[in-house]
Amino acid sequence: MNMDRRELLKIGGASAAGIALSGLDLPWLRLNPAMADALSDDAWCFGVMADTQWKRSDDENEEKSTCALRIIDALNKQFIQHGCKYVIQVGDLVNDEEKDGARTLHYRADACQALYDAGVGFYPVRGNHEDSAQAAVEVPDLFPQMLGQGDNLAGATNFSYPFKALEGLSYSFDVENVRCVFIDQFVRPDGSNYNGEARYDNNLLDQLDWVEETLKSTSSDQHTFVFAHKNLIGQNHKDVISGGDLTANPTHRDRFIKMMDVNGVGYYMGGHDHVHHRSIVTDAAQEYNVDQIICSSNSYKFYTPRTGDDGREFPVCQELYTIGFYIVTVDGPRVTVDFYSASHGQDYGSQRLETLPSELTFYLRERFGYSLNGGHFAVERNESYTSVTSTFEGYAAKILRGTNKNSETDILGRKLCKTVNTGWAESSSVSMAGSPILTLWGLVDNLSLYDEELSGKLPSSNEPTVTDTYALSLSYNRRKFRPSHLVTGRVAIASRNEEKQWVNAVELNSGGTSQFVYGPWKESYGLGTYGIDPKTGTAWAVLNQESDFVVKYI
Repeated sequence: MNMDRRELLKIGGASAAGIALSGLDLPWLRLNPAMADALSDDAWCFGVMADTQWKRSDDENEEKSTCALRIIDALNKQFIQHGCKYVIQVGDLVNDEEKDGARTLHYRADACQALYDAGVGFYPVRGNHEDSAQAAVEVPDLFPQMLGQGDNLAGATNFSYPFKALEGLSYSFDVENVRCVFIDQFVRPDGSNYNGEARYDNNLLDQLDWVEETLKSTSSDQHTFVFAHKNLIGQNHKDVISGGDLTANPTHRDRFIKMMDVNGVGYYMGGHDHVHHRSIVTDAAQEYNVDQIICSSNSYKFYTPRTGDDGREFPVCQELYTIGFYIVTVDGPRVTVDFYSASHGQDYGSQRLETLPSELTFYLRERFGYSLNGGHFAVERNESYTSVTSTFEGYAAKILRGTNKNSETDILGRKLCKTVNTGWAESSSVSMAGSPILTLWGLVDNLSLYDEELSGKLPSSNEPTVTDTYALSLSYNRRKFRPSHLVTGRVAIASRNEEKQWVNAVELNSGGTSQFVYGPWKESYGLGTYGIDPKTGTAWAVLNQESDFVVKYI
């Protein structure tokens, strides 16, 4: 079933019950976080949040601290509940460094105490609202973990810095199989900037050698994420990590994108724009690219994107005017990101808040991810999914049919592409499995909550997860199954239901009719048809879901 997302949202905004009142039979993202569905016992997670500025308030504490203490408190509870090892904030810790002659950054540090008491670390990077030389001295002092010191390291080791002047400001560390790299581009403790310049816009440039070496020195089984306040390509703001506008320092900008691409950076994450926005950003020649995540607002401000992407950005999804956070789950070579968001408590739109609702209700709005042992495929509107193929230890997966039929755009009218990713895991814990476990991310229709004509307190529900109909093929070990098992339909591509039981994947489709075929897949087969092709040693199924899949006896 296809439905225009804007119509769906208008239904959802009609009442607290939302879609449930409409009688539509749509699947929803599970309420379980990705950690609950992890495939290994060693999975772990960390949180990411963005700008916590606050300017006007009826709360005296927020007024004098100039930071969003009530939002911070709500997010702290979420991060603790999710079991995060640590939390990262991508800048703008306060709105004003100084209020009525008093410094304010210590208030943001004090607001971390709930995390520390729960054994959760906190790692910030500065934003342009704490860009002074004085703040450059204060921030590492208030957060000594940025220097690899203190009681709140949360398991972080192997700290490094570009050079002495940026020690504790730009930094990297390792936790388990993850390397996090933070880039500070603001005024340095001695009041200097790159090459003696008056402004800090170009302060990335003399850090690139360190960034490149830090990325190159990771191992093949290590994830790498890069964090900064400003973005590769902004949406509302056009001052970016590489300079004062999108055209600044193009050689350095392209070198930065190339080094992230060739060294396998999972995501570049920033703030500054107060929107949730995902995109693929390329160099000028569109030869190298990286996935960018601009993080949702945790502030009193909500911006609207402006035109001007320099032709190097391929937008994937967008949600405006909400308060959000991210849970990054690391499960061996696989990473899954859950984006949660809540209404800012007033009618949907670009508001300037003076107060918050008494309680923030967060909904799971988007799930995406990738794997070190899988592939990454950008599929634009009306393009076929048949480019999605992946192999692992002699096994092969392929999408045989399906088209990206999503018709949505971002608020600027740009078509949204999909980033389909594949990943693999061993299936030794799955009874009577005949293949490794394949994971597919990115087939769900693109998140695009942005329409200013919408009304009500949005979001008011989790995001639907139905995908375009597609046919999936997955090879299996012929020695694992008896011929009598194959002909009866008891061997099939399976996925997990809400009770984490492996069942025939077609049973978890939205609609369609389950029908078994002993033989090869054909173009004419409809949703719910599944089968075994013994000549090629493959199982296949026609699906409209993304999940973990394995060939097994069911």
